[in-house]
Amino acid sequence: MPTANAPFVPPGSGWPEDPASPDTPVAHGAGEVIELAAGAPGLDELCARQSVCRACERLVEWRERVAVQRRRAFADEEYWGRPVAGWGDPEPRVLIVGLAPAAHGGNRTGRIFTGDRSGDWLFASLHRVGLAALPTSVRAGDGQRLIGARVAATVRCAPPDNKPTPLERTTCAPWLAREVEDVAASVRCIVCLGGFAWQGVWPALKQAGYGLPRPRPKFGHGAEIELPPPSGGPRADPVLMLGCYHPSQQNTFTGRVTEEMLDAVFVRARDYE
Repeated sequence: MPTANAPFVPPGSGWPEDPASPDTPVAHGAGEVIELAAGAPGLDELCARQSVCRACERLVEWRERVAVQRRRAFADEEYWGRPVAGWGDPEPRVLIVGLAPAAHGGNRTGRIFTGDRSGDWLFASLHRVGLAALPTSVRAGDGQRLIGARVAATVRCAPPDNKPTPLERTTCAPWLAREVEDVAASVRCIVCLGGFAWQGVWPALKQAGYGLPRPRPKFGHGAEIELPPPSGGPRADPVLMLGCYHPSQQNTFTGRVTEEMLDAVFVRARDYE
């Protein structure tokens, strides 16, 4: 079993699309997350630093334990077992924000929404509306490519029971905030998958300089808010924020989310000017 002082998959081990190297600095606490996120010289280095973070002891223990005590269906696979960085177009028009990697999805494959049922629904929809090159996303290096879109999460490690604690959410927030800031120049629409992402993205938007409405609007599927862009940025026109029910198995099995509902949200996001 991995020790508390070493990632399950060491950086530079040859894992497909590993953003980190053995020299990538590692955050071991909330203060270091703030420092390393703020000091990253660009988006690539930011993703590298996200991918080796060890700031939350409970999440580190859980993600690495899952990577050893694997689900039977994936018993012969090597799990990623590390934080999962944002990925996709470095200059996206559409930024998609989710909750956290799934224990046997992104925590296994090393890519958010990849290798699980939620991702099956998400990428099929993105492909239908022209935001993804392939209708599936099964593993790193599978040829999938996002077209004018980027996917990130409010928490970068798979949490037990899919429920990060408030402290874990706060500790992880600077990674998302800096990512939002780095892509703000090109983003025209932000899609929040689920109420947790809707709530978790507000601090990131504030740090990136977006104007935020008061009171804070409630989450709902199809909810729309136009946000003033960061002051001093290249854009003067507003950015659209959209709410979308999460394509979880619970939602898709019960019909709370349908293919038509997902497609409508992403068509709106794609076409927003």
